[in-house]
Amino acid sequence: MSGGTPQEALRRRHLGAVLREVHLSGPVSRAALAARLGLNRSTIMALTRELAAGGLVVEEPTRGTGRAGRPSLLVSPAADRAHVLAFDVGVDWLAAARVGLGGVVLDRRWTVRRRKYPDLDDVVTVLAGFARELDAAAPPGTVRVGAGAAFCGMIRPRDGMVRLAPNMGWADQAFGVELGRRLGLSAPVPVGNEAHLGALAEHVRGAGAGHRNVVYLHGDVGIGGGVIVGGRLLDGDGGYGAEAGHMVVNPHGGRPCNCGSRGCLEAEVGEAALLEAAGRRGPAGREGVRAVVTAAARGDPAARRAVRRAGDWLGVGVANLINLFNPGVVIFGGMLRELYPAASAQVSARVAANVLAVSRERVRLAVSALGDDATLVGAAELAFSRVLTDPLDVLAPAAAEGGRRAGQEVR
Repeated sequence: MSGGTPQEALRRRHLGAVLREVHLSGPVSRAALAARLGLNRSTIMALTRELAAGGLVVEEPTRGTGRAGRPSLLVSPAADRAHVLAFDVGVDWLAAARVGLGGVVLDRRWTVRRRKYPDLDDVVTVLAGFARELDAAAPPGTVRVGAGAAFCGMIRPRDGMVRLAPNMGWADQAFGVELGRRLGLSAPVPVGNEAHLGALAEHVRGAGAGHRNVVYLHGDVGIGGGVIVGGRLLDGDGGYGAEAGHMVVNPHGGRPCNCGSRGCLEAEVGEAALLEAAGRRGPAGREGVRAVVTAAARGDPAARRAVRRAGDWLGVGVANLINLFNPGVVIFGGMLRELYPAASAQVSARVAANVLAVSRERVRLAVSALGDDATLVGAAELAFSRVLTDPLDVLAPAAAEGGRRAGQEVR
């Protein structure tokens, strides 16, 4: 946040608080903003007018309140005016999206990624190409206010370094720095673990909305975890927290894991374990998981055994997580959106047998509400963090120049 007088610093904090409330909650009246933020109406009016002048919110009369007197203006995020670029790097795909204020996915690009080791240059080349396409397609007068990326590995937060991604074959790859350079930015692109960002997205916009404590499990080739505690993401001392996929659930005779251990949740429930148990060599990826689940639903004995086995080990992991974190909801994303409904009986049985009664009284098990957009929406939240903290960093340059060309980022 920029310096200045105490009054200026307070104004910046208030602007950020108003914009964050609108961004996370959607259209809200000035009166409701005043009540939620504990500010008087005249202060709210001045703040929303300033945000509207900068193109970050839109104000319009409320409709059909039925109340006497002058209606309070409705304040909405200007999704078509201010946006970020969000990227997602999975084992089997690369994706990018233009996401507007309010978390609205406005445009997206996607391609298959071949499984190979390590291909930093190829990945950032594709993502930079997506960025150019998304910028070119943005309507005139829009402003790009940031960029963020989700990655399926362990990420060092300060510079987006991929410390370890066993299923990608990456170790100590400068992804955030290189992507920032390819995008022509003066700093690394903020990068987060895909399950951490999926948890964040589901917490603010998906199946975890309204819950202060959330566990999110993201499965594709492996399994990642994201945990929200007291409304905040649990990141760990180095940013590598909540690696639920490498929680050991089968220490005696467990399958080998790519991390070097044995019996990890990922090793017992992930793609390779499911396909092997079903006696299948392919196809790989989400298509392979879906094929096993479909075959099980049709009565194929091997597929049914594979799903039951995976569900039992998944239930062990979920039971441990519920006992540890006492969440209000456990959310299944990625390929677990396919597997959990088919294996819910086994998961529920483990929860009933192994979770403390007081912790299972209110917990709910659910699939991701955001689907494949969860990690992109989470990456967008990472990108929006600076403008939500200090909107004047965007407002001042925009006001001075009278608006910017489509897709140009305000730094």
